[in-house]
Amino acid sequence: MAGRRLLLLALLVSAASLVAAGSSSSSSKYMRFDLLRREPASLAELWQMDRERMAFIAARRARGRRATETWTEKTAPAPAPASGDDSAFAMPLSSGAYTGTGQYFRAVPRGHAAQPFLLVADTGSDLTWVKCSRPAAAAADPYGLWTDPAAAPASPALGRAFRPEESRTWRPISCASDTCVESLPFSLAACPTPGSPCAYDYRYKDGSAARGTVGTDSATIALSGPPSSPSKAKLRGVVLGCTTSYTGDSFLASDGVLSLGYSNISFASRAASRFGGRFSYCLVDHLAPRNETSYLTFGPNPAVSPPPSPKPACHSSSSPPAAVPGSRTTPLLLDHRTHPFYAVTLNGVSVDGELLKIPRLVWDVERGGGTILDSGTSLTVLATPAYQAVTKALSSRLAGVPRVAMDPFDYCYNWTSPDTGEDLVDVPVPKLALHFAGASRMEPPPKSYVIDAAPGVKCIGLQEGEWPGVSVIGNILQQEHLWEFDLNNRRLRFKRSRCTH
Repeated sequence: MAGRRLLLLALLVSAASLVAAGSSSSSSKYMRFDLLRREPASLAELWQMDRERMAFIAARRARGRRATETWTEKTAPAPAPASGDDSAFAMPLSSGAYTGTGQYFRAVPRGHAAQPFLLVADTGSDLTWVKCSRPAAAAADPYGLWTDPAAAPASPALGRAFRPEESRTWRPISCASDTCVESLPFSLAACPTPGSPCAYDYRYKDGSAARGTVGTDSATIALSGPPSSPSKAKLRGVVLGCTTSYTGDSFLASDGVLSLGYSNISFASRAASRFGGRFSYCLVDHLAPRNETSYLTFGPNPAVSPPPSPKPACHSSSSPPAAVPGSRTTPLLLDHRTHPFYAVTLNGVSVDGELLKIPRLVWDVERGGGTILDSGTSLTVLATPAYQAVTKALSSRLAGVPRVAMDPFDYCYNWTSPDTGEDLVDVPVPKLALHFAGASRMEPPPKSYVIDAAPGVKCIGLQEGEWPGVSVIGNILQQEHLWEFDLNNRRLRFKRSRCTH
């Protein structure tokens, strides 16, 4: 019966539609889906979207500081049980360069026919939402969410719309509930009756908005494994926003948002709590061919950390799982100062082995600085003192390459040989390294920070951020690395990877 359950759930697919994702261990099961891509966005468009994203990050950070005690007690995700299921399931991610955005997407099927939705995978979002059909009667809109003449119905022409009335497990969340009042960002203050559904009006800095109501649903996840013994897992109480109208251009290329933020209502926290308290992703090159995908995995990722070992009841240990050879580990900062983003302690930046002179307070979250990883920001943003030091060091080592002007970047170079007209191949790109707490070092590939901006032109692909202000490691610098977020142990593990399975 089409639509009888939920939407997005990587989850609500018919078993026949799953593609087995080969596994050498029965305890490491996962599933995959195909993804869609469109035309690439320009770097100028990415730059503008990143500026709007930074304004959003600053606003969320200010909101977190004002709600310190409330967030700490009410909205932090509960740790996954130590005895939780250590199986894993994986979903593919696709670069948004082909959708006209700088974000990464995943397709999620729902219903008997496994109809796909294209959702933005966002580590800065609390609420997962998907476009829904409007209610049939005006009485079903007590908040007047659909009276804005500029608002478009959320259901697109192709008919990809979740219909909660057809789901047997959909339960609206009351506007008087703690979830609505204390956990849900941008929920409306109005509550006509205690039984009225919780409504939201998400406003984005580019003028876009998404409006709808919130409920919960159950999701059945089919885990791939030996065809002779398929298994399934069930996620109950998944918080889902049903967006019935939107304005602006932000959502034209997608059907909604898959929330990967650190929050008790996010999909990441719910799924990770069921699968060992961890999730991971690996981002392909943002200009990778359309047939290349990367994967979002919930559960232990054996590439960076071993699965938790069962221990006798009398034995207890607070030590986090050790990283596997080749992977690095650094603490995750998960608290009100960065909620719902994932912050890390960056101790410094080096270029060609030389540690740059950057004030330590730039990396100190308690003194107006700090660093977060964000899947929704494309170009890495460094607070002014760090940006000036890093670009000075990189540009001084590229002084022999002719400079060219190209907005919006400050440092661009003619990478074409005057003799052959071909790209220069004998110009060494300075080696950039990020030094995290715990003696962990990340060395991104040169193409992630000296980026192709036009045929024969490369630019230093960094942006200058405000100071005081947070620095953001964007998805282009994260590409071709596997990142595991261990929420239980507050650890971030990472490793160079081609992001192929």
